[in-house]
Formats: sequence, C-alpha cells, structure tokens
Amino acid sequence: MNLSDLMTTSAQRHGERTAIRQGDTALTYLALERASALIAGLLRAHGVRPGDRVGVMLPNVAYFPPCYYGALRAGAAIVPMNVLLKEREVAFYMADSGARVLFAWHEFADAARAGARDAEVVVVEPGAFDARLAGEEPSGTVDRDPADTAVILYTSGTTGTPKGAELTHANLTENVAVSLELFELGPDAVLLGALPLFHAFGQTCGLNAAMAAGGTLSLLPRFDAGKALGIIERDRVTVFEGVPTMYSAMLHHPEEVDTSSLQICVSGGAAMPVEVLRAFERRFGCTILEGYGLSETSPVASFSRRDRERKPGSIGLPVRGVEMRVLDASGGVGEIAIRGHNVMKGYWNNAEATATAIDADGWFRSGDLGRVDGDGYFFIVDRKKEMIIRGGFNIYPREIEEVLHEHPDVMEAAIVGVPHDELGEEVGAAVVLKPGHEAQAEDIKRFVKERVAAYKYPRHVWFEHALPKGPTGKILRREIKPPSLAGPG
Repeated sequence: MNLSDLMTTSAQRHGERTAIRQGDTALTYLALERASALIAGLLRAHGVRPGDRVGVMLPNVAYFPPCYYGALRAGAAIVPMNVLLKEREVAFYMADSGARVLFAWHEFADAARAGARDAEVVVVEPGAFDARLAGEEPSGTVDRDPADTAVILYTSGTTGTPKGAELTHANLTENVAVSLELFELGPDAVLLGALPLFHAFGQTCGLNAAMAAGGTLSLLPRFDAGKALGIIERDRVTVFEGVPTMYSAMLHHPEEVDTSSLQICVSGGAAMPVEVLRAFERRFGCTILEGYGLSETSPVASFSRRDRERKPGSIGLPVRGVEMRVLDASGGVGEIAIRGHNVMKGYWNNAEATATAIDADGWFRSGDLGRVDGDGYFFIVDRKKEMIIRGGFNIYPREIEEVLHEHPDVMEAAIVGVPHDELGEEVGAAVVLKPGHEAQAEDIKRFVKERVAAYKYPRHVWFEHALPKGPTGKILRREIKPPSLAGPG
C-alpha cells in the first residue's frame, strides 16, 4: 500500500483528463504522474530513504501535488507546513520531525531557509528545481505497510508545543474512500481547492479524494470570496469544500455569478451557524453537508448524509467504520471520543501525549464537548477548553454565537471569556457587522438577552473590522483580545 496509489491508479485510467488546474495552468493525470516520479527520483538523489520525513511548505499551487505524491512515492512521510510559519517555527517542525528535505515556495523561502538551516535540512524551491528535474530519472513507487506513517500533521499548539499526529497510509486511504462515498465523487467531479492543502481537510477531502475519483481539483492559492465564485462559474465546479467563514464571505459577496453547476457543498473545521447554512442554501440552491473531524482522525469522523435527514446544527452520524460516544456526560453534554480506522497511530515521538489522548481500548479523546440525540446524531457544543464558567454556570460559546448570527446586522461573531473578579469569567462578544450595516452594543446585548437565559447573554460587546482566523479560515477565539473593560455593562 502507498497513499500515492490513489493518484497513480487514476493516471492509468484517466491519463489525459485534467487532474489539477490553477488559473491557466492545467496538469493531466499523466503529467502529474510523471512529475511525481521525477520528484521521487530527486529525493532519492538527496539521500531520502523510506521512512524519512520530507517537509512541504507550499501554498495551493500546481507544484504541491507533484511534491506531495513524489515524497510519498519515495516512501517518505510528509510534514505539511503552513506557508506563513516564521523561522523559529520552521526550525521546530524540521528538528522535531527530523526531516531531511523541505520543499518551500519562493515567496516564503527566507523563513524556510533560515529555519531549515538550524535543523540542517536541504531546501528545494519549486520553480528553481525544474531544471534539476530534467536530469533526473523517474522513480517508481515504494511499497509501504498500511501501518507506516504517510503524513505527520502538527496540531496548532493551543495547549503548548505543537504535536505531530502520525497518520498512516491505511488511515488516509480509508478516509478518502469514506469521502468518495459521502460526496458521491466520480471522474466528472470538479472540486474547488480553496482549503489549504497543508491541512487535513484540504488533503483528504480535497486533493486525495479528487485524485482517487479521477476528477479535477481547481486550486485557489488564497481564499477570496469573489475569486472563489469566479472559479465556480469558470470551471463549472460541482463540489465546494470550506469552513463556515468561507461560506459567510461568499454569502455576503455582492457579485452575482452562475453557480448552477454546484451539486454539493461540504463544511467542516468549525461549527456552521444555522442561519448561515440556511441562507447559503437559499441563495446558491445547493445542499450543504456538515461534518466533523480533527487532524488526529484523518480528519473525517462524522458527517450528515444526502440520503438521510439533515438536522440543522448537527455534525451528522459517525462515518462507516467509526464509532463515537460522549464521555462523562453532565446534563447530556460531555467530551466526544472517537474510535475507528481514522484514528492516528499516535503523536510523533511523544508517547506520553499519545497515552493521554488514546486509551487502551483505542478511544481518542477529542477535547470537544458534544451531545448525541436519540437518533444517533451528534451535536458539537464547544471546545472543552473554550467553555466559559460564569459564577459556576457553564456557558458554551457556540450557543451564543448561533443567536448572534440571527441578528440582521451581524456577519461574524465570537464569544470569549472576559476575566471578572467575582464571577471568574464574564461573557464577551466580538462582532463584525455586515457591510453598510450599523448597530449599537446595547442593541446586540438586548437581542441576545431576549433569547437566552439571563446568565448567558454577553455583558460586553465590542465591534471589530475582522476576526482573527487560522489557515483554514476558522475563527481563532484564543487570539481575540477584549478591550479594557471595567465591570459588567
């Protein structure tokens, strides 16, 4: 087994079809297969052997798939990296993983070179290595054991030093098979590659699923709502995959384009506000399937289904071969645990963290709080560490954010805890208004107060031009800094 087989098999079946598109650049499956074979040869020339690690620090450009599959074909484990990482972060990723080679995009190569130098890693810049490939011999694919590590995805490090989740060839191949079933992908599928390919969601449900289906992945290097809508119209995109902030940005974009080709939309990475989901489906006439997963689960763990009832706010049912349950439920809410073919091998070189995350029976503790209804549908309540405790009462930010999204003037919102001398924490709301709309903080408070219990509504409301977001567009509550506030409003 080798994860790259997903691409090479499609190259045998659909060689002349377009596999990757980026603007005016198009790679057929045969071109992608040959480029990946040349890169596999280049890596071997650099001394990369099966089991070694190779860093990939590239945006969503046409070079990413050949480097990704080339490293896999050489038998290496890939360490995908955010292109915005700084020198010290690159140095940590490279040193911790023990990577031998790093593919880095020229626009971000200074940090890559500086960080890689500290870790004694060879940096190869796509664009600069084209001539070097001309002298390389294509290399075949190294067979790997299903339990061998294919990708090491480093977590965001919200609880300390980033940890590398080891995903095996079997983990990822099986998760791709699940994605093909859920989204009913075939050779005619055209997916918009707006999700970062260095992220689990973009890799599994985007790149690998598209290549396994024999379809086309149309890349967008940096998300922009207008550009995304333009690509959907130009390339007749049938599948859009994104996080809720992408949907919100497209929903509120004023330009009207032809999106009639869209057959299905996929949302993950964060909870989709129900009002955004309903409004998007009304405007664009498509069905949104909402799912759930983590880097440690390859990532797909649960999804809503096209042939089953869709419950607004639900992350659906566990996917084939995966079990989910709620642990230590209090009032029906507890930590979600996951077991199945999607759960990582463990954290790279971190047995202690692995033992904490995965118990002896194979259950992975997600750190997410949720509940399950009588039909087996799961609902995310919030991140365990982002729950606000106000005077002994548990408050889940997502519940309040859902109400805020119902306000006619609100485009985005995030609920965060504000320190309080007596209550421990008070509820704060950072709000972004829709373009051209106005609202007062007191109006927002009153709107929420009328819809939730008195202890839940935000006593502090402030307005922002934009909210901080991670590489996938997920709102980063931990980076929201409330203004200086004295006492409840």
